[in-house]
Amino acid sequence: MKALVLSGGAGTRLRPITNTSAKQLVPVGNKPILEFGLEAIRDAGITDVGIIVGETHEEIRAHVGDGSRFGISATYVHQPQPLGLAHAVLTAEAFLGDDDFVMYLGDNLIVGGIAEFVEEFRTTRPAAQILLSPVGDPRQFGVAELGPNGDVTRLVEKPEDPQSDLALVGCYVFSARILEAAHAIKPSDRGELEITDAIQWLIDEGDTVRSHVIEGWWAARWKDTGKLYDLLEANRIVLESYEQRIDGHLDERSEVQGRVVIEEGAQLVNTFVRGPAIIGKGTRLVNTFVGPYTAIYHSCVIEDSEIEHSVVLEQTTIRDMRRLVDSLIGRNVEVGRTDRKPHAYRLMLGDHSKVGLV
Repeated sequence: MKALVLSGGAGTRLRPITNTSAKQLVPVGNKPILEFGLEAIRDAGITDVGIIVGETHEEIRAHVGDGSRFGISATYVHQPQPLGLAHAVLTAEAFLGDDDFVMYLGDNLIVGGIAEFVEEFRTTRPAAQILLSPVGDPRQFGVAELGPNGDVTRLVEKPEDPQSDLALVGCYVFSARILEAAHAIKPSDRGELEITDAIQWLIDEGDTVRSHVIEGWWAARWKDTGKLYDLLEANRIVLESYEQRIDGHLDERSEVQGRVVIEEGAQLVNTFVRGPAIIGKGTRLVNTFVGPYTAIYHSCVIEDSEIEHSVVLEQTTIRDMRRLVDSLIGRNVEVGRTDRKPHAYRLMLGDHSKVGLV
């Protein structure tokens, strides 16, 4: 069995962060999202991995390399334009050949892995198997309707009037039959070859499409991280899985409480960190409070500030900010107050930025 990891999307919903960075490499819990998927695939016993790349291909290649540090062998497949998930499958046809394969969306987080899901496919041998989760607003997803035996009877992409609350999670297992389906379908109204249409073609042709529903506690362990709130939720989920580890330095006036990771080279001076939280390598915190569900990446400086339920990327400086919450702050950013007169907000923001001021 092979795997196909989709890492070609532009990440427009996370701009301006993704103006200069691949969305699959934005970290949650100080770990790029893409790495969770690669490790889940490896842990399911799959090592031959094709990675679909697009305009951010150089960054993805530089990060993953040949895949050996993740225990896989990586092959890169360039998709010139993001024309749908079924189009991505066709783009990788030469790599996939006649093999079964897992398709994993590189910006999705599935805590707990996919080994059980993959093994279920290997045992039952359907034409396709999809992973589903109940959601509050199914209109934003591909939605599945199931028969009494759990087989899929109908799939609809982003329906206006959903007949089910079961959304497709960003992981599928396919036989090579999906290639025939992808060749057979036509582009949707939005000009894309939809994977839901390809799977529906299999159903209409009499093929078996099975489902695996993640419910209860596990349903909360899946996130599509394409939007700010969902990315912060994914960060929260990951941080909750960490145990306390202190490898950096705390002075005598600093304190940590709960599940807090202080990575090597980090320094805390008169700082209190309440977990779950992680402070990255080489980061320096001075006279600062870090609240729960916060991930501060490496080589940052935060002084005289309070921050909670946020993600801060590398080499960022934050000074004299009384309260930052629910925030995603990019790389090499400077946030702070100034003594310059007259007192006013002075902002330099990129396209698609969002700022909340009080």
